[in-house]
Amino acid sequence: MKKLRTLMLAAASLLMLHTANAQKEKTVEVGGAPMYPSKNIVENAVNSKDHTTLVAAVKAAGLVETLQGPGPFTVFAPTNAAFDRLPAGTVESLVKPENKAKLTGILTYHVVAGKLDSKTLEKWAAKNNGTAELKTVAGGKLWVMKKDGKWWVKDEKGGVAEITIPNVYQSNGVIHVIDHVLMP
Repeated sequence: MKKLRTLMLAAASLLMLHTANAQKEKTVEVGGAPMYPSKNIVENAVNSKDHTTLVAAVKAAGLVETLQGPGPFTVFAPTNAAFDRLPAGTVESLVKPENKAKLTGILTYHVVAGKLDSKTLEKWAAKNNGTAELKTVAGGKLWVMKKDGKWWVKDEKGGVAEITIPNVYQSNGVIHVIDHVLMP
């Protein structure tokens, strides 16, 4: 009986400690899961039900280790719905081993070196007539601007994505959830 009581007290203590630590961190909910600033990009993304396609693509491209690294990175993270907007069969084709280089190019086009939250983007945009020009890890360019109170990202092909959830802080950067896939 004493062992059971001791085990129950230990379990309750661990639960309270976990809850207290979670409450100390300011989390943002993405895809039905809290995103913890103490976790890295991959550790958080795998818990978002809205980013299962992105996570599968990151795995297929072999980018998990990179995005778990120290960074810092800014990731414009397309939702599953964003991938669904691509022409039929595109995602299935891209995750095939023979298309790994193309998939890697598209995914790294969504990543910028540095931790660029909306406050930083706003400062950069203010210095540039309202538009911040960013160089992606893939070597391309993205343009971020604020219009009608919303943040938008424009790719090199003229495609535009809305940032639907900004400033999801990670231990190795920041994620901005977007509603379209950006194309280099």
